[in-house]
Amino acid sequence: MIPGAGTAESSAGARLVLLTLAAGQFLMALDSSVMNVSIAAVAADVGTTVTGIQGAITAYTLVMAMFMIPGGKVGALIGRRRAFMIGCCIYGCGSLTTALAPNLAVLLVGWSLLEGIGAVLILPAVVALVAGNFAAERRAAAYGLVAAAGAVAIALGPLIGGFAATYLSWRWVFAGEVLVVTGILLLARRLADVSSGKRPHIDLVGTVLSALGIGTFVYGVLRSDEWGWFRPKPDAPAWLGVSLVVWLMLTGVLLIWLFVAWGAHLVERRREPLIDPALLHNQQLSGGLTMFFFQYLVMMGVFFVVPLYLSVALGLSALATGVRLLPLSLTLVAAATLVPRLLPDISPRRVVRLGIVAMFAGAVILMAALDTGAGAEIVTVPLLFIGVGMGALASQLGSVTVSAVPDERSAEVGGVQNAVTNLGSSIGTALAGSILLAALTSSFLTNVEQNPAVPVKVKNEAAIGLQSGATFLSDAQLKTALEEAGTNQKVAQAALEANADARLDGLRAALAILAFASVLAMYFTSRLPTAQPRSA
Repeated sequence: MIPGAGTAESSAGARLVLLTLAAGQFLMALDSSVMNVSIAAVAADVGTTVTGIQGAITAYTLVMAMFMIPGGKVGALIGRRRAFMIGCCIYGCGSLTTALAPNLAVLLVGWSLLEGIGAVLILPAVVALVAGNFAAERRAAAYGLVAAAGAVAIALGPLIGGFAATYLSWRWVFAGEVLVVTGILLLARRLADVSSGKRPHIDLVGTVLSALGIGTFVYGVLRSDEWGWFRPKPDAPAWLGVSLVVWLMLTGVLLIWLFVAWGAHLVERRREPLIDPALLHNQQLSGGLTMFFFQYLVMMGVFFVVPLYLSVALGLSALATGVRLLPLSLTLVAAATLVPRLLPDISPRRVVRLGIVAMFAGAVILMAALDTGAGAEIVTVPLLFIGVGMGALASQLGSVTVSAVPDERSAEVGGVQNAVTNLGSSIGTALAGSILLAALTSSFLTNVEQNPAVPVKVKNEAAIGLQSGATFLSDAQLKTALEEAGTNQKVAQAALEANADARLDGLRAALAILAFASVLAMYFTSRLPTAQPRSA
């Protein structure tokens, strides 16, 4: 496509285009967080177990991970706007099916399959449509707003889900999504989509290899909490004494390597691969994708840890927990919109580095704040820092990745970019959860072992019981369990104190690993450009 061709002509038209694309991004991200606070209610309503609903969430994540790269190629084949609109139609059908689902099977079809397929068409198309509708000097701001919309959806998800579960029904969330999709389709007619003039080819072998490779790797990550990262948990599948998680991840890496090798083979034979391996050698693109990975790893880790602290450790409701996350959303949107507007010529590398510093500072401040014993207000300042950091990254990374390749390849980049963010989200959540529970188990056993009030028999039973996995319990939940077990008051009090200390130790350990990931991300910022794309 010709640079600047098809860009939004007027300010009002540009706002409508941006609203359309941001709404699509918001909707895709909302499903990743809105139902986490309503899992038990959904399970009871459709006649299944919590495990069944968690399986549906896992399936939704897997469908997106497996087909995101082919979804970007389909957008290049049939047109980005058409892919966006078809994806919205499929997603809307999935939302309606989910809202009316009488059982788990129908829920899986609507939520996991149809919504997942819709998402793999929509998300890569959003990246390409920003490139096609905004001139180079306006893309950083546009990408920042679209990315901010997705992050805000993740933050608002617990609030929306908590409100629906408390006052309405979880089904209203999906019914509302149908209305939003209808509005997006009406506005999508304004989107410009200029064809590159070359009809792309779908590499079927590459599609299968990439889908199986990424899907197998992500599935292994998603099962890490249940099966154990390396040492298998009791009754968990294993091979040669090693958790199946390791073998799944290794298999995924091998398949991805074969996918890259197959792409290189096609290039040598002058045929078109699903993704040109040469893209992986593009320093600016690989740097931007690496930063996307770390951004979503830290972001989803934070959105796992902080709600646990608020809802379990402090006992807040789902609605109150969502409200406490609003400072992060506000500063994220502010940074994503104001940085490109107020500092249009600033170095992307500098902005990203400052954003990483802000995210690191927020994680460290939150670790320190956990020791104060204050109420829910202690999360406000750390979340402000984390929100500013995430917003700073969002304001630059989309423009960095797409500007690294010709505009006609933006759909391909969109597919890879969303696959990378999906991978970062999965690893961030799994890693934070695993570290948290491992630290919680160790701390709880240490506290119980050192407490003379706890009999030796109880200590041994606790050690054996925790081998199958610890649970992040509130004081009320643990107190109820101890009363049902007939535990005497002295032992019960010791257990409650040990649990309270262990919860904080687990949260601090999870935040520490997220802070470390932020520091590690700083190493890769040298690949980012020092000038805005239009100035290059």
